[in-house]
Amino acid sequence: MVLDWPRALAWRLERQLLAPVGSGSVASVVHRLGAVPAQRDSAAELAVRTRRVESHPGEVARALVDGEIIKTFAFRGATHLMTPEDGGAFLALRASSRMWELPSWQSFYGLAPADWPPLREAVRGALCDGPLTWDELGAAVTATPRYRHLAAAFADRGATLLKPFAWQGDMSFGPPRGTKVTFQRLDGNPRWAGLLDTDEAGRRAVEGYFRAYDPATPDHLQYWLGSGLGAARKRIRSWIADLGDRLVEVDVDSERAVVLREDLEDLGSARATTAIRLLPAHDQWVLGPGTADPHVVPPGLRTHVSRGANLLVVGGVVSGTWSLQGDRVVVTWLAGPARGSKQAVPTQEVADEVARLATILDRSLRPHIQT
Repeated sequence: MVLDWPRALAWRLERQLLAPVGSGSVASVVHRLGAVPAQRDSAAELAVRTRRVESHPGEVARALVDGEIIKTFAFRGATHLMTPEDGGAFLALRASSRMWELPSWQSFYGLAPADWPPLREAVRGALCDGPLTWDELGAAVTATPRYRHLAAAFADRGATLLKPFAWQGDMSFGPPRGTKVTFQRLDGNPRWAGLLDTDEAGRRAVEGYFRAYDPATPDHLQYWLGSGLGAARKRIRSWIADLGDRLVEVDVDSERAVVLREDLEDLGSARATTAIRLLPAHDQWVLGPGTADPHVVPPGLRTHVSRGANLLVVGGVVSGTWSLQGDRVVVTWLAGPARGSKQAVPTQEVADEVARLATILDRSLRPHIQT
């Protein structure tokens, strides 16, 4: 099959519930994307709500409380939302690298590999009676003399020491207590079934990636699972191979890519779109394939994406940035003439998307476009 990137991105926009916008639950949106960056709660909620026809403020927080999704340290050690089921795969891959056994970790924290099982037990024990704030968890664990030397590490808001507990399924983020984050036992979530076997996790993660991001290449999988979760390149290749004839190669503007065979017919009938979406900073639309993918992020705009700008996307391609300034949505157009349009800037389409954003945020907004 021969495709072009505008059609391929239109297919991907539909898969990611952006054009047309989806009607599923919060959990279904998070599952479709695999993981949603959640360093900022407001950005994570917008990432989910912009993919739902009908949504309500606070629905992501409610889904977390209900256990439909979890918030934990995952890709690149950053905070993400994911379903408990997907978490069992992603965290298994992250934990399989056993970073805490590196000589540098042993030296810095004064912890040998044999020290981790009882330390993990101490953390789970501290969380038995419910969520604890960062400081409360540190105080509870370091009250034991053998862990007293970890007081500074628990106080480090970089959270490096805490991440292995999340990766191994001991804990996840709990409901915030005012402005303070909390941590809670992950096995208190009835949907949490524990970490999967590494190879099963890998196969599931690879299939999930193709469902949301095909057409894709092995390099995309390496970025997602290798750079993101520390999975070895050889194992990623073996998981791709395990899918066998469920995968098929396609030609996209003379580039070889891979899709799930079951997607082939729908992908072939996809039509290019000029749909405009206002996405939050670090949205999974760009982080899934990676900011180095020139088909999604033009090289000249990569700096804006990496620096955390809110993104204006046209037909799947980053074409500008936006920000809220009072009651104005200030859109900075950074691309050339809009694809398929004689206008330099599709002003009416931008205004329509600003109106949709106003509905999501429940506030009066007006567009202000600058070039």
